[in-house]
Amino acid sequence: MTKYKMLAIDLDDTLLNSRLEISQRNQEYIRRARQAGVYVTLATGRMYCSALPYARQLELNLPLITYQGALVKEAGTGETLLHRPVPLELAREVIRLARSRGYHINVYVNDTLYVAKLTPEAENYRRISGITPHPVGDLLAFLQEPPTKVLLVGEPDALSQLGQQMQRYFAGRLHVTKSKPHFLEFSHPAATKGHALDTLARRQGLTPQQVIAIGDAPNDLEMLAYAGLGVVMGNALPEVKEKADYVTLTNDQDGVAEVIARFILEDGTARDGEY
Repeated sequence: MTKYKMLAIDLDDTLLNSRLEISQRNQEYIRRARQAGVYVTLATGRMYCSALPYARQLELNLPLITYQGALVKEAGTGETLLHRPVPLELAREVIRLARSRGYHINVYVNDTLYVAKLTPEAENYRRISGITPHPVGDLLAFLQEPPTKVLLVGEPDALSQLGQQMQRYFAGRLHVTKSKPHFLEFSHPAATKGHALDTLARRQGLTPQQVIAIGDAPNDLEMLAYAGLGVVMGNALPEVKEKADYVTLTNDQDGVAEVIARFILEDGTARDGEY
């Protein structure tokens, strides 16, 4: 019997393939993991409403880790277990800094996406997430309560440089990370997938050693470090792979199913495509 009792899976570029779908093989192996008594949850930077359809497809009835861990909410009942929004004045400071540099800005309040205006970046985000952005004009004037997250969209290299600057500037005040090369995200300093996963594991009476986390991006690093087994996808960036306990196949090769076969079902043929 497997020693692992909880499995936390990132969505984009991890569980989802290049068509933004969960393959039949991944669905089948997640079902088999659940049958083996393993708690399965999603751990994503996405909005709760964007992650929920995938949870329903998988018939998960557990708290979902969304917004990098800023919002943990039950998939079945919709009960909020944890919400750590960005302090209002810090959110406004991020918006001012980003606006002065010309970046597209997403602001998330009450699980709704707001933008200043509809741009090609907003349309691309809608295509990826399935969520309709709401244009409100001046975001600083609009924002009257702490948002769950603030996200900037831009050119990957420029965002990486800005991210390093912002990590130093907001050190100890905000968590700054990248979920995709062209997304830079700002959240509450304790709003990480690692903190949220710890909350869920403790709720089930589990230790980190009983948890597997699977991801691909810098925003997964905290949960990869927390879990007893931190798994990174074959399509991940080299700097993320360096932090892995194990590197699986790519998201288009059903890497999640391979992990379940190898470490939960303990099938020795897992790497041979026979799992």
